[in-house]
Amino acid sequence: MRENVRTLAADASLLFVAAVWGLGFAAMKGALESFPPFWLLTIRFAAAALLIALIFPGRVRRITGKDLRGGVIIGTFLFLGFATQTVGLLYTTASKQAFLTAVYVVLVPFFAWALKRVFPGIRPFGASALCLVGMAFLTLDLNGDFVINYGDMLTLACAVFFAAHLLAIERFAPHLDPILLAFGQIATTAALSLALALPWETFPATISSTGFWSMAYCVVFPTVMALLIQNTAQRYTPSTHVSILLSLESLFGALAGVFLLGEHLSEQMILGCAFIFAAVLLTEVDPMPLVRRLLPKTDAAP
Repeated sequence: MRENVRTLAADASLLFVAAVWGLGFAAMKGALESFPPFWLLTIRFAAAALLIALIFPGRVRRITGKDLRGGVIIGTFLFLGFATQTVGLLYTTASKQAFLTAVYVVLVPFFAWALKRVFPGIRPFGASALCLVGMAFLTLDLNGDFVINYGDMLTLACAVFFAAHLLAIERFAPHLDPILLAFGQIATTAALSLALALPWETFPATISSTGFWSMAYCVVFPTVMALLIQNTAQRYTPSTHVSILLSLESLFGALAGVFLLGEHLSEQMILGCAFIFAAVLLTEVDPMPLVRRLLPKTDAAP
């Protein structure tokens, strides 16, 4: 019973993370008005690492080689995901990229099956398929052309890295301090981003108020708070749950666009929301007991 409550609490926490990340789309759009991509990532993750060090100075001072090793491995996957996604966006549309990034939802159960040699069951695969269809309706213009280009290939690579990031967290989170694990991966992402920003990009001469406050949101909420919660919550729920719940990021992003940016919620988008909600229900609730209850009972043969 206690284990079920912990899993439910972890899933609710990850739902909050998805909402924070969804709102982060609007914030990132504002930040990109002032910062080039890799400088944005550098400042975002460096400031987040500094914030964690200031809030938890004693914990950070006691960081061990084991903590650093886990943080570097997870942080490398996190950086690769953000880097390929950001560069890919230069060569493809945002709507197509949102759909292609969501491929990680489908990849996680397959990766977990390959690594653990344990079949995760039918439900995660069905939920992943429903979620993928939902995000297609939510983000794609289904009447337009769908052509794979260089940016699309980079975005598919980012989906692979984000799937690996989730599984790496599941591997290390049960054995390490979640705060130190978050600090390690954030610091690693900042360092790798800086290594690319210095030779390739120019630091902005001026920063608008929109850019500043958008960056502040990205540092505090989607980075520090979200990663701390994610590292803790993944101790108590399987990666197949995590991938579906975090995929709600696209749903919250769409809702933020409607209510904050005044975008129109079309019938196609509503249909996409319905598919995603069905995917979450399928992940959290076994439908078979309800199906058996609804089906008429047949008397046994005499």
